[in-house]
Amino acid sequence: MRRPFGARLSAAERTELWQRWRQGQSLCAIGRALDRFPTTLNREVRSTGGFMPPPRRRNPRHLSLAEREEISRGLSAGRTFTQIAAQLGRSVSTVCREVARDGGASTYQATVADSRAWARAKRPKPCKLATYGPLRRTVASKLLLDWSPEQISGWLEETFPADERMQVSHETIYRSLFIQARGVLKKELLSHLRSKRVMRHSRHASINGQHRGQIVDAVGIRERPPEVEDRAVPGHWEGDLIEGSSATAIATLVERHSRFTILVKVRGKNTESVTAALAKQVRKLPVELRRSLTWDRGLEMARHKTFTVATDVKVYFCDPKSPWQRGTNENTNRLLRQYFPKRTDLSEHSQAHLNRIARRLNQRPRKTLGFKTPADTLNAALR
Repeated sequence: MRRPFGARLSAAERTELWQRWRQGQSLCAIGRALDRFPTTLNREVRSTGGFMPPPRRRNPRHLSLAEREEISRGLSAGRTFTQIAAQLGRSVSTVCREVARDGGASTYQATVADSRAWARAKRPKPCKLATYGPLRRTVASKLLLDWSPEQISGWLEETFPADERMQVSHETIYRSLFIQARGVLKKELLSHLRSKRVMRHSRHASINGQHRGQIVDAVGIRERPPEVEDRAVPGHWEGDLIEGSSATAIATLVERHSRFTILVKVRGKNTESVTAALAKQVRKLPVELRRSLTWDRGLEMARHKTFTVATDVKVYFCDPKSPWQRGTNENTNRLLRQYFPKRTDLSEHSQAHLNRIARRLNQRPRKTLGFKTPADTLNAALR
């Protein structure tokens, strides 16, 4: 079962993420391997500009977790700082500072103190561009001329052979551009890179075989049966996602004949989550209401074949950038924004709550139905 969106990566997961990233795997592929959402992995990778962070090591002179546990046991046993220090082979002042820094003798906890010490030990070394203004200004001026970082590095070495302060590697320039948290080179300079990338990618990365931006074996809307177009027969649906903040979404299904609406809670916008949730809801419908589904070109329906096998509902796809081809669903989504405003977290709504909203919408009279309700219209069609 996939972990909740935004859950922290473990140390082992973080190691495997960077190994696969350096091999050139996409975030979607890595997400499937780690059972994580790609957006969670993207946040981790982008925070370091796509560069694998150097491994951190403990200074052997610092207290270890085992030593901190010994301090905690000594305090619980009522031993003095002098006795604890003698047992550890440390100075008394080291033990005193350690205990005072993390709550005192009455509240000291070894694991908490160790994690705090590990966090405090982070002291990123300022890069050359941050500490020497003339070099930083020279690099920025050359980037504005569309020079590549490698060209800038080579030119500096040729122009200032005797001045190491005016020399910098192209990797340092890339890091300063991609890791904006450094605050060295402005983000606007990224647009002057030929690749227009915003973070480092592996040299082995490739989009071959990924089918990015397209749905394999998609059946176009023009191949739908004529009965779908004239709305005479119930059982033909239009679908889409309503999106909220933090990559949350709700799937909406609207029946073309009656305008009957079904809302489906989805765990994420990826195709596995969407198709599985839709299939579960559609299988609850009577067989005569399972005829076809018209969707836009969103990759959330990339596994449409799996959905069709599970439900026996054929999926047809609209033309790119043609929302009017599923106008019933678009209009319904506008009505639903009354209940699900933009930029709100849609994961907070349970399926039971979605069912109540859908019921309210289905019991609302519609002008296009002669002021009958979608629920009554669908019931009449099934008699």
